[in-house]
Order: sequence, then structure tokens, then C-alpha cells
Amino acid sequence: MKNLIIELRLILFCLLCPIITLAQSGTITGKVIQADTKAPVRANVFLSNSSFGTSSAADGTFTLSGLKPGQYTLVANAIGYQEHTETVLVNNEQVNLNIELARKSILLKEVSIYTSTKAEWNLYYQQFKTEFIGIDKNAGDCKIINPEIINFSYHKVKKELDASTDDFLIVENKALGYRIKFLIEKFVNDGITGTTDYVGTPLFEELPGSESQKKKWKKKRDEAYCGSAMHFYRSLLKDSLAAEGFEMYHLTRQLNPRPEPALPMPGRNIIREVNLRPLYINQSIDKNQWLLADVLRPTDKPGVIYALSFPDCLYVVYKNKWEETYFKDVYRPADMLNYQITIVSFPGKVIYALFDKNGAVLGDSPLYEGSWSQARLSELLPVDYTPGGRSK
Repeated sequence: MKNLIIELRLILFCLLCPIITLAQSGTITGKVIQADTKAPVRANVFLSNSSFGTSSAADGTFTLSGLKPGQYTLVANAIGYQEHTETVLVNNEQVNLNIELARKSILLKEVSIYTSTKAEWNLYYQQFKTEFIGIDKNAGDCKIINPEIINFSYHKVKKELDASTDDFLIVENKALGYRIKFLIEKFVNDGITGTTDYVGTPLFEELPGSESQKKKWKKKRDEAYCGSAMHFYRSLLKDSLAAEGFEMYHLTRQLNPRPEPALPMPGRNIIREVNLRPLYINQSIDKNQWLLADVLRPTDKPGVIYALSFPDCLYVVYKNKWEETYFKDVYRPADMLNYQITIVSFPGKVIYALFDKNGAVLGDSPLYEGSWSQARLSELLPVDYTPGGRSK
């Protein structure tokens, strides 16, 4: 009887969801012009968080081809013009765009001095690198080419480090073989909650390398992909979670109403705050695994867009990798092996997350605790990445 109920639920879900097909590649063409004079503009045109980018020709025209179907954020920027962004739905039909760039007003910015010494700037920069690039094995092979363009501000009361850039921050990831241009719109590292929130528009470019080097990059990229959030979302849509090493459970927990005060621990010229009491209490996961229909919802939004929705927390187990990091506040049952664990929840009033069939989250991302929370730019892959092969 139980198996019959499960089969009926899956059948109902399949009837509700759009059919996922293996579509051919798409193309975006267009022209970039000045908003006032309608003269052509030479501009950078790219799809954010992908490896697809180009420059418009002298007459303003451009073409992006070989695109995987899905929803993308197209970005066009040029010196002296305001950046243009728009959401583009790519399918089997050619998309034609007419992009108008407005001239950028030259305003004198108010200057605020947040640091008085080079040592303080270096301190903020090291903190930024740790949170932005990461501290895993790949992070050591990542280099920021132009750190001088980063603007920092630190709020002592809130213990928040803010960072932004007016131009592309260029990072060479020699572990994965990418040169990443990242325009940071928002970066906030909260020292109280221990969370980092950043928003930006990255463009991936292949680094040149020998055939043996490219083979090493391919292996490293596959390693970064396996067990990642992108891998999970794609597996969810294919209903292949178990085959690809994932399990989902329902986690319930409560915030600790009486958190223990942080203990100051003196170190070498620094003060480290250590809180020994757990952040959550009364934690438990259901023994029965959640099924596809328990968390995945179809939407009426244009394109093949899905919603991830669930009560309390989603407990994701990836059984093909061992966890190498200890997470004090990530619940792990005593009888569970040391698999990688990620807890997914929705902060504030958010009740779902949207993502497309490329495994890319659209809009605000849910909160990740555990394994996925450690994923930084050192393991970031373009949304058009395909495991076992090249990005395109």
C-alpha cells in the first residue's frame, strides 16, 4: 500500500511539472547603441555566472551562440555608460535584443575614511579573501589580479565588513583553469552571525594550458561539481538523487533560547570569541527520506523554472564524499557516517527558492549550513558547466 501511494504521488508530480527535454543550443543576437544618439557602442556583453561572453563589433552588433536552454542574466557594460542587465530566456529559437546604454553621470563621491593605516586595509583584505575565495585546497591556487579596486568599510558595532567594486575584480583560479571577472554589487561578512552574503555578476574565461594541464583542470572541476548545490538541483530535476549519491530528510530544530555568552580567548595580538553552547536544540530528522514531490514545485513563471519549498529545514546528505570540516551547529545523528551534510533553510519571510534546469538559483539564495556553506569562488563553476566534459 505504501509503495502504491508513493507511485501515485510521483505520477501526480510528473503530470503537474513541465516535461524536461534535451533541448538544442540557443543563440542570442543583438545590437548595443547609445540611448540618446542611437550610435553604436563597443561593449562587453555576457551572461552572468557563465562562460559565454563577447564584445560588440564596431556597428554595435553581437552574437552569443551555443547556449544551453535556461534563464540567464545578460549584462552589457562599457566605459562611460551605465551597466545594462536584463533577464533572458534561452530556448531553441534565436533571441534578438536591442540594448540601449545611457551615459554615466560624472558625480563627485563623498569620501569617507574607514582605515588609517595600510595594516588595517591588509587585515580587511585578508578577511575578504577568506570569505570570497575560500580556504579549501583550491583557494591556494587562486589569485586576485587587481585587489586595489576593492572598496572596504567596516562597522565596528555590527562587526560587518562591506566590500564593493566599481569595475571587474579579476581572479585567476589556476586550480580549475578559469579567469573570472567578477563585478561585486554587494559583499557583507557578518562577524556576529558568521554568515557571508554577496551578489555580483561573474564571467568565466578558460585559462590557456597544455593538454595535460586541461586534463587536470577537468578532473578538478568534476570534483568541485560532485556534491555541490548545482549537482543537487540538477539531480533533483532528473529524479536521480539516489543514483548520484544524495538523500533528503526533514529536519526540525529550535533556536537555543539561552545562548551562552561568548568567551574571550586571548591570542597573538587578537581576541577570538568562542561560544561553546549549541545554536540549536531539540534537533531531529525523520527516518523516512523525503521524495521529489515533497520539496519540488512547478511554477507558472516563463521558462522552465521550479521552486524548492518545504517546512522547517531540508537535510541533504551526500554519500560519495566524506566531510573534512567540523561544523559545530550542524546536526548529525550518532549512527550516521561522516558523510557531507548540508542544511537548507529560508531566512526571514522567504518560503521558497527558484531555480532553473541548469541548477542555477534565481534571485535570493536559501541559507546553507554545512558543506555547501564552504563553497566559495575557489570552487565556483559556470552554470553551463557539464561534468565529464568542457563547459561549452
